[in-house]
Amino acid sequence: MKIQLPFVLRLALILISILAVGYLAKIGKTVLAPLFFSILMALLFLPFANFLERKLRFSRTISTFSSLLLMMAVLTGLVYFFSTQLSDFANDLPVLKSQVSESFTELQIWISKTFDLNFNAQMSYLNQALEKLLSSTALILGFTVSMFSSTMAFFLFSALFFIFILNYRRLLYQFIISIFHNQHFERVNEGIMEIQKIIKEYISGLFIQIVIVSTLTSILLSVLGVKYAILLGVLTGLMNVIPYVGIIFSTLIACLISFATGGNHTLFVLVGYFIIHAIDGNIILPLVVGSKVKINALFTFIGLLIGEELWGISGMFLSIPFLAILKIIFERVEGLQPWGSVLGEETKVKKARKKYKITKNITLEEKD
Repeated sequence: MKIQLPFVLRLALILISILAVGYLAKIGKTVLAPLFFSILMALLFLPFANFLERKLRFSRTISTFSSLLLMMAVLTGLVYFFSTQLSDFANDLPVLKSQVSESFTELQIWISKTFDLNFNAQMSYLNQALEKLLSSTALILGFTVSMFSSTMAFFLFSALFFIFILNYRRLLYQFIISIFHNQHFERVNEGIMEIQKIIKEYISGLFIQIVIVSTLTSILLSVLGVKYAILLGVLTGLMNVIPYVGIIFSTLIACLISFATGGNHTLFVLVGYFIIHAIDGNIILPLVVGSKVKINALFTFIGLLIGEELWGISGMFLSIPFLAILKIIFERVEGLQPWGSVLGEETKVKKARKKYKITKNITLEEKD
């Protein structure tokens, strides 16, 4: 017999549950953040582990540690790259500060001559703006160094969780299946397989998107002669994972570095970033990620704020995949479909998927 509770009581229980989950997520940040990250990585490396076991006849332990070594090699390469690049950037920071001062002085003279403004009157105002810019540059550098220096424990826990999840994946699968009644086995199993497939495609698509955006940005900045072009390109690709907010911050950083090292190409950098963002949103994203797990701007922004509040920077990056997983689950659980719909984009009239002919035998088609 179903118990029908009043709406106010049901709403109160939902709010209490949300607050309880949020509180547990906050106090369990040290464990839950690397756990969720390791789950995503385990899903991504699951085909590689299965290949080693089925085709090469590796044992479960060897396939798990082989997957771990591959993941750690990629992450170590990224950490080493940023460490060396940031070290060079820190060494050049005093030179950049002097270049910014010279550029601002030239800008003040140009404003004074062009608009016939009092040079001394604008000097104090622009000097204040200059101090804020320089302090923000140091703040960005300190923030970035702090972010990468505090990831060692995160990666250590993630590596341990990654080993356990891959090694005991069948046991975890059986546990999830056994929670539900036997008559729901086919539906639950189908849901798990579909979620696993879509999440693997989503995560792998994000990696491809990062590589493409990083490459395009690095080429753009290198052609324009902007210093630290590769560093800024990779940083843009990584920050692009955070929708809307990431591209804005990476554009501001690139324009600031461009201005500090001459300023002649700052406008071209801004236009180039706008073009790359347009290509990413209209071509790259639909082709490699698709729209099945696309989250609308409202809940993306809410997710970023909540993720940063709960888990800091890692929470901002993990909030988008978490919302994508929630959307997939909601859309496949009876009674929760409206929640899945409100997380996604507005339903539009279905139209033919775009196709891009690369060669005679290769054609790229937009994903669902």
